[in-house]
Amino acid sequence: MKYIALVCTAFCFVSFPSSVTNHKQFKYTLNTKTQNDTLKKATSFPIGVGIGTRQLNDPKIREIVVREFNSMSTASSLFWNQLRPTPNTFLFSPADDLVNFGVKNNLDVHGHCLIYFQGLPDWVQNFQGDSVAWENLFKTHIQTIVRHFKGRVKSWDVVNEAFDNDGTPRMATYDKKYVNVWALHLGKDYIARAFIYAHEADPQAVLFYNDNSQEKSPRRLQAMLNMVRDFKARNIPIGGLGLQLHVDIGTSQEGIKNALVQSAKTGLQIHISELDIRLNPGGNLFDTADSSQNANKQANLYYYIAHQYKTLVPKRQQFGITFWCVTDKDTYINAGGGPKKKDNPLLFDEQYRKKPSYKAFISGLEQ
Repeated sequence: MKYIALVCTAFCFVSFPSSVTNHKQFKYTLNTKTQNDTLKKATSFPIGVGIGTRQLNDPKIREIVVREFNSMSTASSLFWNQLRPTPNTFLFSPADDLVNFGVKNNLDVHGHCLIYFQGLPDWVQNFQGDSVAWENLFKTHIQTIVRHFKGRVKSWDVVNEAFDNDGTPRMATYDKKYVNVWALHLGKDYIARAFIYAHEADPQAVLFYNDNSQEKSPRRLQAMLNMVRDFKARNIPIGGLGLQLHVDIGTSQEGIKNALVQSAKTGLQIHISELDIRLNPGGNLFDTADSSQNANKQANLYYYIAHQYKTLVPKRQQFGITFWCVTDKDTYINAGGGPKKKDNPLLFDEQYRKKPSYKAFISGLEQ
């Protein structure tokens, strides 16, 4: 199977609409010169990557992370099923290795995530107790984790993916495999209480609400904005919003722009928190002859996202842009945790090489 980076040669051109660049059409080739030779040097705000304990075993991944990034998210390594295998056991050693790797290499560490209804061990799914017992379980876990990493983890996704596409509280996955036990047992205000408990444990940490599909689900976006308005009225300590941006080459640019503009109006820190751009959302890319054209579209959209974030989000609110995994080899999409359709969504290919999208993204930051 050919990789996208091999299909796209030195004559692979990427055009960016004048409406995006505000000057004559931009043309990119693999020989295009950029002012900066790494991602983190290209802008004043942090450029991060989601990395888990498994990736630390790969020296080439570690080398890319240290060279290219100045922040990191903990991917799934701080999920309940990783940290708390039994009710009375916290297993911190692997997560400590990951966080300490970031601290040692001068990366700001962003914790992902404290409360999510997926990634739970069976004992939580089957937990028997009244509302008081559930609340104690909830609070104790949040505060134990935050206190353990206090001083090393500077920011947290406190709650992840709590709204459905129609803007209502999310009660289960779409296949009904996982039920939102927090909403079920604690009521819809569990989100606010999670922020309160996390703030009590570390008042200096920046606390985020993180969700996906704001670029294509206006009601989910509005639910998030309504939540922020409510939190501000009640002095709930929210500091930022995470826009995941798991998008594909057909995603509406206007939808992305609207999500950035509306989120920035809250005045909170704005984090593009899990960025990747799928080439193959329909599952049939490698049966077609236009893979180089799709690679161009991917580079185009990476350029657009970088440029629009830098332009539309006020500087004081620019928490950063984080990619979700390092290479096409370790993307969750190809690892069994995603749509299970072979894809190449990131800036580095399966041989750890920079793809056309790499320089396109840097160019978007530099324009």
